Amino acid sequence: MKQLFTLAVCLLSFAVFSQNEKIDKLTVQLAYLNADSTKVKLSLALIDELYAHKDYSMALLYANETSKLSEDLNYTKGQAESCYYKALIFTERNDYYNALDCYNKSRNFYLKIRDTLGIARVSNSIGLIEIRRGNYTLGLQNSLSAIDIFEEKYLQDELSSAYNNLAEAYHKTNQIDKSIEFNFKALEVRQLINDSNGIIQSTKNIAELYSFLKEHRKSIEYYEKALELLDSKTDQDLRGEILPKLGSEYLRFNEYDKALHYLSEGLKYNRENQNNQGLLRTLNAFGNLSLKQKKIKLAESQLNEAYTIANNIDNKTELLKNYKLHIELDSTLGYFQRAFYWQNRFYKLRDSLNKADEPVFPKNIEHLNLIEDQSENKLLDKPKQLTFGYSPYPLYVAIVIIILLVLLLIFSYLKTKSHYAELKQQKIELAEEKVKTEAILEHTHHLEEVNQVKDKLFSIVSHDLKDSISSIKAFLDLLNEDSITKEEFFELIPELSENANNASSLLYNLLNWSKSQMQNLEPKPELFNIQEVFQIKMALVEQKIEDKQIILIDESQRDFIYADKSMVEIVIQNLITNAVKFSKKGDVITISNQDVNGRSLISIEDTGVGIPKENINKLFAAHKNFTTTGTQNEKGTGLGLTIAKDLVELNNGKIWVESTVNVGSKFFIELPKAESRA
Repeated sequence: MKQLFTLAVCLLSFAVFSQNEKIDKLTVQLAYLNADSTKVKLSLALIDELYAHKDYSMALLYANETSKLSEDLNYTKGQAESCYYKALIFTERNDYYNALDCYNKSRNFYLKIRDTLGIARVSNSIGLIEIRRGNYTLGLQNSLSAIDIFEEKYLQDELSSAYNNLAEAYHKTNQIDKSIEFNFKALEVRQLINDSNGIIQSTKNIAELYSFLKEHRKSIEYYEKALELLDSKTDQDLRGEILPKLGSEYLRFNEYDKALHYLSEGLKYNRENQNNQGLLRTLNAFGNLSLKQKKIKLAESQLNEAYTIANNIDNKTELLKNYKLHIELDSTLGYFQRAFYWQNRFYKLRDSLNKADEPVFPKNIEHLNLIEDQSENKLLDKPKQLTFGYSPYPLYVAIVIIILLVLLLIFSYLKTKSHYAELKQQKIELAEEKVKTEAILEHTHHLEEVNQVKDKLFSIVSHDLKDSISSIKAFLDLLNEDSITKEEFFELIPELSENANNASSLLYNLLNWSKSQMQNLEPKPELFNIQEVFQIKMALVEQKIEDKQIILIDESQRDFIYADKSMVEIVIQNLITNAVKFSKKGDVITISNQDVNGRSLISIEDTGVGIPKENINKLFAAHKNFTTTGTQNEKGTGLGLTIAKDLVELNNGKIWVESTVNVGSKFFIELPKAESRA
């Protein structure tokens, strides 16, 4: 009965799944064999043919039947082989859990019969899976150990796979020289066994690695070899990938004619085949070529199209290249604010990519002893946590200055704390002695309130300092990346100087203010032009306004305020920053001031998201720390408006807000003033 069932299965497979004469012949022969080791061997031969022809479903069916038969016969070799084929099929289906389970069982069977070659084949396959999963150390250990046996027995097919596995692992662990070495070994073996697809892949890999090492002439040599090997009908994606890369290599030597030839061919080829990945590479490279040839309008069109494609297919590597080329494009056009915009996006994306896993391995990987009995999980243990390399950015002088000033402010804060503690102790002593006076109580209460203001102020001052140097950093980054020429830099010096002066002014004011408040937070009123404060503070948010595409209208007029200038500057900066934070693309921010009954009424209005009525009362409430995120998820401390209220009231002023959701907000400050005596 069992034989009849087997015959029926075989006939069905013959009718439905027949693929070639050899498979048909094996299927028929298998149906008439008795259940012994000969049938197991013939079944394994059939499984091998089905696997080679990618008929994984039928191969798995026969592998399961063969495994059961081998178990019934207590035929260990058959159990090992059938488990191995099942693992191979699970690997092709990316079912690594079942694949590793079957490899593990297969290895144990091979260990029982001390089949060195079988153990090596399993080890090499495990190495491939672990490399795919990112467990590179374990993958290298398994593949290197398998290679020792493959080389000894000179098994070419197995060596091709093992060499390629190692080349991939060394590449992903940034051991480029070792990766090139094993790619050449894989290429040599693949040429011997006439593996055309493998030859193309190894040749392309070598070209890419030489490009990474900046050996561009060698890279060109191997890209051209790979191109010659391609079949125009079956290797379309590879041709679309190689053509723009080859054009880019020639572009490095300013060989524009050859670069143009390959890029034009790549552009046409990728458009015809709707290969977005290849088209993106080609457009980026073409944009670079157009920039070098001063074809600015053409470069702009090519880079904009590439930018759209890169976002659509989420190719971050090419998007990073596109950002860098846009920096060069806008710098050439003199659009330096737009260049800053691309520069900021470039650094943000580059930092994100640098945080991706880049494992580094010890140079000498210990080979596994494949013959000794090993615990079931030894080959599958996860590697120890790997270390990551990091190259910090150059430190700018401005940042060092900021750190020093922050330290001074912290010193001021600590000293004030100490002074407050002493006064508090005096209060306790006076209470115990019942000699306290109303004046001392009032003074102590005032110091307590003042100290709360300082606590809140120091919690946000570092954020304000960071904003104050953003423009300076953008200039320095642009220069550091060689994105502007020497002549362009000299043209930028006045703007750079103005930004530096703005930052310096803010820092100088904060430092002087902190020094003056060592003993108390009493305002030091003076006569100053409020319009100058507006202009300084608007300059500090210029980059953010550009990034969010906000319209800033300055309706301020020359008018003199009688107040502590440093305190007022902190309040104005906070309100302008908030207006930018809660404005969307295309919104309008208006800054104005006017004389109302002998006092100055300052207004900072935006057409942003607005504030719900239930939240308005929370804005100026002490100890609430109420905060919301901005339109681009900007974060805040929740203390800014509380600080503003305290500082305004210390200067005999008032602050309030009028707001409507989805219409906008308008903040008012009323301060004493005096007529100009100039």
